[in-house]
Amino acid sequence: MTIHEYGQENKKLLILVHPAVVMWDYFERIVPLMQENLHIIIPALPGYDEDEINDFTSVEEIAEELADWLLEHDHKAISCIYGCSMGGAIVARFLADNRVKVGGAIIDGGITPYQLPWIITRLIAIRDFLMIYIGKLGGIRLLENFFSTDEYSKEDLKYIDKVLKFVSARTIWRTFESCNNYKMPKAIQTNCENIEYWYSKSEIKDRKWDIKYVKKHFQKSTFKMFEGIGHGGLAALKPKLMASEIKRIIKKLPESQKEKE
Repeated sequence: MTIHEYGQENKKLLILVHPAVVMWDYFERIVPLMQENLHIIIPALPGYDEDEINDFTSVEEIAEELADWLLEHDHKAISCIYGCSMGGAIVARFLADNRVKVGGAIIDGGITPYQLPWIITRLIAIRDFLMIYIGKLGGIRLLENFFSTDEYSKEDLKYIDKVLKFVSARTIWRTFESCNNYKMPKAIQTNCENIEYWYSKSEIKDRKWDIKYVKKHFQKSTFKMFEGIGHGGLAALKPKLMASEIKRIIKKLPESQKEKE
């Protein structure tokens, strides 16, 4: 897993974990707004790294690999970790593993393990796989049907098309199969006491079960709804708002939790 870093001279450490069907540069509009005051780490997740062609592994394995990298580089504590959609699933598992001290955490439209019979989760994974794989084969025209063109520009859709051209069918399948079914400890204990779950007004119905799961298993969590965007739209469509919200969370942390160790 390739790690991209910015602002290494800064004491406060922020990790950004990207969603599926994009690359690590999904955060390119965020970095310039935050690298002056924060040490930013962005992992290029397996299967979505144009420079290191491989396949997606699993939510559990990536969360473990990220913690391994941090500890190997002597980052025993971080100020904040953010993950969107698939990245939110990785953040949830990272928090549950409880290997690194975390000041604040943001799960943005994060996918939680489905609490449904196995056959149902498998059918959902097949549906999601087919939608994206058909988009991979069909290119821009089909992608325009899958994504709201009122929100995403032609350039945004070209970017997704570019990613899908090198992403393998195995990566697409593993992404949805793992995000729907990843394992969590029966009794989740995390040292992070500042967890926020973000979602857009347009996805309230889709995130209903995820919100319920987070309320049950991360009981100190708070919830924030955003208007005028769709699922995972902050980084691409409202980067200034996203940056200010992350800064807000870091600012309210006790001094002992703001700086990396």
